[in-house]
Amino acid sequence: MAVWLIPTLTSLLLYGIGQGLVKKYIAEVPPARFCLYFVIAKILLNSTYYVLFRQRDLLAAGTGDFALTCIVAYLLDGLGWLLYFQAIVHGPIAIVGTLSAAYPALTVVFARLFLGETLIASQYAGVALVIAGCVGLSYAPAPPGSREIDRRWIPLSFIALVLWGCSSTLLKAAYRLPGADEVVVMIYSLVGAVATLGVYGVARGRGDAGGAGGGGGGGWLRSLLPMGMLAGGDIGFIVATRYGPVSLTTPLSGAYPIVTVLFARLVLGERIGGWQAACIAAILGGMALAPGPG
Repeated sequence: MAVWLIPTLTSLLLYGIGQGLVKKYIAEVPPARFCLYFVIAKILLNSTYYVLFRQRDLLAAGTGDFALTCIVAYLLDGLGWLLYFQAIVHGPIAIVGTLSAAYPALTVVFARLFLGETLIASQYAGVALVIAGCVGLSYAPAPPGSREIDRRWIPLSFIALVLWGCSSTLLKAAYRLPGADEVVVMIYSLVGAVATLGVYGVARGRGDAGGAGGGGGGGWLRSLLPMGMLAGGDIGFIVATRYGPVSLTTPLSGAYPIVTVLFARLVLGERIGGWQAACIAAILGGMALAPGPG
């Protein structure tokens, strides 16, 4: 089995379950609180990973380009998360959440254009199936007679997709620079998260302190648990990107809507329709094809 496949699938599971929990608690926990606790979870997990597996100093000589590229990548990533949480406020989480998984399409295009990555025919077919399934899962027509949905989530989600696609491609480009080290990336990931999500969470979180479910031990649990899973998914993605082609690691880890949909069915009691079942089948087929031979 390819060394990058295990962290990629781990990332897929953590992202999928974490997003399912966000869907469950978004009405009780304000987005700013989610942002702040996401940063706290990343500080705990990333710093622990760095301490356990560190092999060189953070600012070793000759690694300036690597550091700068990583920081820019994670500033874009943090901005994408900010827009994602805002999109949840203005749009249906079932659509916004699964639509966020479509960003691998941009990553594959960017990797082909700027990194020169190529795949065999069956792998391209697998990636296409994964992306088609993820986009398909984002389609959820409103019931007849329901009130009109606030459309501000559409540009917010689209810009988030572009930012995440750029971030993933920059991260892979960073691994080609002198001094590349996925353990050190954990710290640069924190820098980007603190500068974006952390600042937003502190600035807006105080105003949301009185929101439903925002305070007390229950609020912490409802926020930290899903954010810890998303932060853990980020670690899996970082490691996978270090050792595998971004054209594969990104679409596979981005297939987390399949886990979210199953979580929603089994835990939240939401039914899976025929369209969703077909999309899940497409994702499973793509996951089987994408790793390729060997």
